[in-house]
Amino acid sequence: MVRREVVGAHYGLRDWLAQRITAVIMMVYTALIVSALIGVRHWDYWQWKALWQVPVVRYATLLFLVSLLLHAWIGMRNIFMDYIKDPGLRLALYVIVIGALVWYGVWSIQIVWSL
Repeated sequence: MVRREVVGAHYGLRDWLAQRITAVIMMVYTALIVSALIGVRHWDYWQWKALWQVPVVRYATLLFLVSLLLHAWIGMRNIFMDYIKDPGLRLALYVIVIGALVWYGVWSIQIVWSL
């Protein structure tokens, strides 16, 4: 009888798929924002503010931010799982990254929704 030792969390396919989906969302959003920026010849404060007052732009930005934060978390978690062998250090790095990502998320939402 062969005994197999299960090692790791086996997030492989789910992480791969999540990374690809979030990357596509970010690419589409970036293309739309760049096309909006190119479409207007002269940008001033009022046109910029008017763009961000449109609910679709705000919700698309929120989706972009969530995708960006999820993409960053998956990437950092996988790097830590692969290269940081000490569990205590890995946990500390997880807490730091999660704290930073939550902070960036709250800060970004505050910026986008306060325009």
